[in-house]
Amino acid sequence: MIRSMRYIFVALSSFTLFFHFPHLFQTLTTTIMAAHKLCMIPGPIEFHEDVLTSMATPATSHVDPLFVPIFGESIEMVRQVVQSKVAQPFITSGSGTLGWDMMVNLLEAGDEVLVLTTGYFGDHFAECLEVYGAKITYLRSEPGSRPSTEAIAEALSKTKFKMVTVTHVDTSTGVLSDINAVTAQVKAASPETLVVVDGVCSVGSEEILFDDWKLDVVITGSQKGLGVPPGLSIVVASPYAIQVFKDRKSPIPAYYSNWNKWLPIMTAYEARKPAYFATPAVQLVYALHTSLKLILSQPLETRFKKHAAVAADFRQTVRNLGLKTVAQSEELAANGMTAIWLPEGVEVSQLVPALAGKGVQIAGGILQGLATKYFRIGHMGISVMDDERQHIQKVKDALVSSLTELGYKN
Repeated sequence: MIRSMRYIFVALSSFTLFFHFPHLFQTLTTTIMAAHKLCMIPGPIEFHEDVLTSMATPATSHVDPLFVPIFGESIEMVRQVVQSKVAQPFITSGSGTLGWDMMVNLLEAGDEVLVLTTGYFGDHFAECLEVYGAKITYLRSEPGSRPSTEAIAEALSKTKFKMVTVTHVDTSTGVLSDINAVTAQVKAASPETLVVVDGVCSVGSEEILFDDWKLDVVITGSQKGLGVPPGLSIVVASPYAIQVFKDRKSPIPAYYSNWNKWLPIMTAYEARKPAYFATPAVQLVYALHTSLKLILSQPLETRFKKHAAVAADFRQTVRNLGLKTVAQSEELAANGMTAIWLPEGVEVSQLVPALAGKGVQIAGGILQGLATKYFRIGHMGISVMDDERQHIQKVKDALVSSLTELGYKN
């Protein structure tokens, strides 16, 4: 029954339902939302109603005069969220992983890359770059930690790197990297080295001062801290990174992710002029525009402080339960998610369904060899910023009762 109603809901325009069949619209909406589990994984996150409504726009051309300023303003607001005045955003259709592929614009075969990895996504970023001929040096650390400044210094002293990559928050571990300190250390040792930040699980929930910290690239996706359904890949590049791209000696071995194709498009839309290379995800851009306006409707400092406060409180709840976070200290803990070691006697295959039965969706682990040993909970976006929704409290209550039902005693 629910599945059939979903098909009807998608098939008919929400505008048509609302204006012509208000009672049916209300019934369908109520039924679907009643079946919805609170999505508290580390992304996709819960989406604001205004964001979802903005996706219900009628079919619209990507060069329509009504859409062009929406796209242009979205580019400008992305720049504001990472607190830059000069960086070049790229907004394209794809997952955050497409941002990894876009680093082909900055690398040439044989270039040396230092990868600071704190989990699954750092490792796989390196795997992506190897496809394009990069020579990878890994700096790993034990789960829940991050490479030390001493280890970074030693690596920088041995090799001249074209690029250093760092995952701001690795979604697999909830470990937060100090990208300001890393960038300062890299630039002091090698000013020409590009610092590339994987910010898929940090943009929108962690402070990023792109210009002040002298970052070169930040990669993210739409579905986490930016609060937009999956499907947009967002990359922000510094003027220096753009110059490195323009000065490269070899052709770019890619088509869709080639900045020679995309840079004129972004420049045109920001100048409020239509342009075409590949069709953008029009409705997702409308959603992004709405979400960015919501995010920027208050000072970013307020947003980041609220995420930090809610995260600290949530981790205290975890400790009060006698559990341990994967992140080995508060300094290493992210503000948008928490990874938690399972207590003895409780299996992830039991805990995830138990919370789902209470209307809360959480995630298991994904670290190779440890995936069944821990679980992950997201706390970002409207779940953090809108206290009236009581999302965080609902997660706490569901976690406590589920653990108790599974026989765990603190």
